[in-house]
Amino acid sequence: MKQPNKLSHSLKTSFLLILITCISLSVSAENRQKINFNSGWQFCNQEDFTASQNVLPIGNDFSFIGWKTVSLPHTAKVEPLVIVDLWMGISWYKKDFTAKPEWKNKKVFIEFEAVMQHAEVWLNGKLLMKHFGGYLPFIIDISKEISFDKSNRLIVKTDNHDNPEVPPGKPIKTLDFCYYSGIYRNVSLIISNLLHITDAVKENRTASGGIRIWYPEVSAQLATVAVATHIRNERNKAAEFVLNLKLTDKSGKLIATASSEKQVLQPNSDINILQNIKVANPSLWHTDHSALYLLQVSVTENNEITDHITQKIGIRKFEIVNEQLMINGKPLLLTGTNRHQEYPYIGNALSDNAQYRDALKIKEAGFNIVRLSHYPQSPAFMDACDELGILTIDAIPGWQFVGNDIFMQRSYQDARDLIRRDRNHACVAIWELSLNESPMPDNFMQQMVIIAGEESPESKLITCGWISKFYDVFIPARQHAKPPYYWKNYSGKTPLFTGEYGDWEYFAQDAGLNQAGYAGLKSDERTSRQLRVDGEKRLLQQATNFQEAHNDNLRSPHLGDANWLMFDYNRGYSPDIESSGIMDIFRLTKFAYYFYRSQSLPTVKIASSWNAKSDFSNLRVYSNCEEVALYLNGKFIEKKKAERNNISDHLPCPPFVFNLKAFEAGTLKAVGFKDNKLVKEDIVTTAGKATRLKLSYDRSGKSLKANGTDVVFVYATVCDAKGNPVSDSGVSIRFTIKEGGTLVGQNPINAEAGIATILLQASDNAKKISIEAQADSLIHATIKLNTIK
Repeated sequence: MKQPNKLSHSLKTSFLLILITCISLSVSAENRQKINFNSGWQFCNQEDFTASQNVLPIGNDFSFIGWKTVSLPHTAKVEPLVIVDLWMGISWYKKDFTAKPEWKNKKVFIEFEAVMQHAEVWLNGKLLMKHFGGYLPFIIDISKEISFDKSNRLIVKTDNHDNPEVPPGKPIKTLDFCYYSGIYRNVSLIISNLLHITDAVKENRTASGGIRIWYPEVSAQLATVAVATHIRNERNKAAEFVLNLKLTDKSGKLIATASSEKQVLQPNSDINILQNIKVANPSLWHTDHSALYLLQVSVTENNEITDHITQKIGIRKFEIVNEQLMINGKPLLLTGTNRHQEYPYIGNALSDNAQYRDALKIKEAGFNIVRLSHYPQSPAFMDACDELGILTIDAIPGWQFVGNDIFMQRSYQDARDLIRRDRNHACVAIWELSLNESPMPDNFMQQMVIIAGEESPESKLITCGWISKFYDVFIPARQHAKPPYYWKNYSGKTPLFTGEYGDWEYFAQDAGLNQAGYAGLKSDERTSRQLRVDGEKRLLQQATNFQEAHNDNLRSPHLGDANWLMFDYNRGYSPDIESSGIMDIFRLTKFAYYFYRSQSLPTVKIASSWNAKSDFSNLRVYSNCEEVALYLNGKFIEKKKAERNNISDHLPCPPFVFNLKAFEAGTLKAVGFKDNKLVKEDIVTTAGKATRLKLSYDRSGKSLKANGTDVVFVYATVCDAKGNPVSDSGVSIRFTIKEGGTLVGQNPINAEAGIATILLQASDNAKKISIEAQADSLIHATIKLNTIK
């Protein structure tokens, strides 16, 4: 591994009142471009080649007849809703493009955010790279291979077959998630000057490459932003330049600037430049206040900006003191969840907007941290967590498998690439440089901790692992300890964070024996693995399990916990959906979602569809209000405070439980009060006969983007004549679309708990999309979606 050259210390710093000439610099035509390279690809799985296509598609004599035109992100195989046998195979992608004349004498890079999981890349018939690993980026310098006289042909071969030498390494048939396939994240073309800011992953140098940011001083009165920038000169002559920093807030207001001394960089050489910016009275980044600044780093020659990169940053400080995570010097109890990055049908090939929508759901559920299990997730998801104020536990790929030396070396490289990719994200609080639930040898764990120190020598990275050695935080699952005490008697020296809870201990260990009535439940009623279609009783049991486990975790000192998990998902080793999510695979809520939301956010939710099967004697309302009043058909029933018992005595907000004497069809209304003032209410009405459909879609903070790849869930809800949802309907529903997009998924599909779902992918340049839902004997529904470009 190459070591970084010594930092060139440029100590000129400034506040807003100091005039810096870079404020009025002009931007050269030679400045950096980042070009979206997602559209205009052709694609074919190798198994679908015709008899005439008997050679590899890298030569001039290959016929591409029959290949599909696709946009990225893309999955090589659309899977069924419930995956029994995940597709594995070889896929090919082709993109023809013309190089612009102004790219001559420039650096041209192509960046792949991720390809699953072995990729080979050719340009104009020449093999440029073989890359192993399906979750992290790789960057190829194509400057010398690009043609300006004719069209360029880029060919990418992807292979998602099992490979024990590529982390996670475990065969799909025994894996607790799915690898999926294809070029499933974004691809970009980057054009820069020969004198340019480098890329950290491309450079592959310890504590170097690109822009590296840390915060030596953080307080409410003053913060120091340290910026180390790696510059490379690939000209055949020396370059004289100044490196300028400009920090602005979200409104565009200039906060601070800094300018280096004039640098002279010899031909074909590089330099690291360290600069500091002082920020008076900074807006500190926090889960409750996700303040972001915009940092522009500019290379300036003769008062012209010839290269620049703009980076969003959040000023914050993480440390562990007395078994508490401190953020900006104040303790924060971590309340979290786990997330797999998949959607139904398209696997991991989520659009950037879909990534944001998932992050918003996590925030709106009341969580302040998400464990990215068990691999690096999309840069777009990391950006969303920065913006929304969600902490992350950033993980390398790994689950129940340790491979040979090649596997270990690739895992070390994964750790370095992960840190280099994500080191400037405000949201990354803890680095899981650990192979989850795997028998890691001591030297492997020790090396991972060394890597964390090497890659961030000035600012300590907090590391974690599922084994209580070497790492800064111990993150076992709750089931890794023995019932009934689990981790309540933990006395280890490494601070504890319960990395998973609420699922396996109820699935395999009968953890709920302290619950009233638990012993009388059947095995499939006891578990937390409940689909929405499984009914009110079982969904309430799932919520009770999560409540009990979370309450139990709060009994002993710890950093916090993360439930298993946020969204239902498919697995390689089991032909069913793992359904312990508090939202289903279509991102529809279960009752447990409202339990968590009620612990910190304004909530009043009646956990019932209020029908003849509802448990009227134990009617549950989730709320963070001081009191809740219940009404049935306009008649006041009771106003009460929440009561605590042995599975709620440590919760911030226990659920409210009402004991009604009998079921009476009609309308239930729950009204929440704080300081005797009404703050929120919820209404549930007994449904009548199903008569019509109602369509809606999942916007979640981002309108559907007409770029050929953005996807949203479209929901058809079965309703009665008054518009009340009929939650026990399983009617078959067919979706149709006239133009402007594509429907992805099973169609027709049976409603689950009264709702049928399909994925909608918008076409390029679609302005409006009209969708219709139909079912026998029901009034059909139509919805028109406006898109954005």
